[in-house]
Amino acid sequence: MEYEILELKNGLRIIHSHKKDAEISHCGLLINAGTRDETPEDAGIAHFIEHVLFKGTKKRKAFHILNRLESVGGELNAYTSKEETCVYASFLNMHYERSIEILADISFNSIFPAKEIEKEKDVIIDEIKSYQDNPIEQIHDEFEEIIFSGHSLSIPILGTPQSVKKLNRSKILRFTKEYYAPDNMVFSSVGNISSDQLVQLLERYFGSIKPSAHVRERKAFKGYKKRDIVYKKENYQAHCVIGNAAYGYKHKNKMGFILLNNLFGGPGMNSRLNLAIREKYGYTYNIESNYTPYIDTGVFTIYLGTDPLHLDKSIGLVYKELDKLKNKLLGTQQLKQAKQQMIGQIAMAQESRSGQMISLGKSLMNFGKVDALKDIYQQIEKISGSQLLDIANEVFDEKRLSTLIYKS
Repeated sequence: MEYEILELKNGLRIIHSHKKDAEISHCGLLINAGTRDETPEDAGIAHFIEHVLFKGTKKRKAFHILNRLESVGGELNAYTSKEETCVYASFLNMHYERSIEILADISFNSIFPAKEIEKEKDVIIDEIKSYQDNPIEQIHDEFEEIIFSGHSLSIPILGTPQSVKKLNRSKILRFTKEYYAPDNMVFSSVGNISSDQLVQLLERYFGSIKPSAHVRERKAFKGYKKRDIVYKKENYQAHCVIGNAAYGYKHKNKMGFILLNNLFGGPGMNSRLNLAIREKYGYTYNIESNYTPYIDTGVFTIYLGTDPLHLDKSIGLVYKELDKLKNKLLGTQQLKQAKQQMIGQIAMAQESRSGQMISLGKSLMNFGKVDALKDIYQQIEKISGSQLLDIANEVFDEKRLSTLIYKS
């Protein structure tokens, strides 16, 4: 995929892929600020700000913000993660300027009305309660609290009802002043506009915004300790997460572990977990493993939901599959097939241009560059069976695997 990397004088980095065949374009502003930049007292503030950005600016009320793109068939949305916040838009090509202007307006001119802040607290507390009603969502959040105990990565993205109630306008203004600055952002674009035209628009709506003098530092996560916890929950199913702290974005084993996780419990129905436990025994409808890298660390999880009568058997089978990967070198054909599957999945993901836009922005923000697909494929092809064996023995070490179980 062809793209250009540019930068405004105020430090706003830009990445753009010009799609001359596109009728629909996508752009977004990625802010290098998320849950890990919060304190326990302000837990949930990054996500809260993502909500109240849409509640009024110096020249628009909430209705006019929501209507600005919706009225021409476009979409305006946002999300918050542990390490970034993103506001983004999808629209017909003719509305590039309209989309850039509204992103700039809500990101730098929001007034955060006190009345809307109080109203949104109730909305987000309801959102938290909806997660608490969903054991699959809740157990993953609680597991990261266990893995990253004592560190800001343990803070749930939504915060807690108690922390949300304590948020106010002065805290919001302090957080946005510190993190919502052009030199702490990336503007990403995939669509039918030339780089020159895009830069002109960004200069018009972002160029006058001053960079921040604040030096931002993130405390690295250290000191992971294995923990095993069982909570009594009145659910029909038993729910279990097993996992470990894992590699960060820049670790030399990251790509190898992505491949290993994909083989073990990734989205394919032919994953080892799915074949060995769901297909062979019918013990569970939902079983998977996931790997989420952060800047300096990561988290690996295995999730399963099952009848309480099958819980111990299912966990035993999970460990049996882990042992196979720790003790037996993958055969040449198995390794080749795993690589082909992962390369195919990456290629298919490129079909989503909105996904491309976010992926390009995250790569530029985290690495200062974007690897070409051919280079990624070469990295995958270079992974050896012995490398995967070493990774498996490090991450799947039973002495380091934590467990969280919900059962009645």
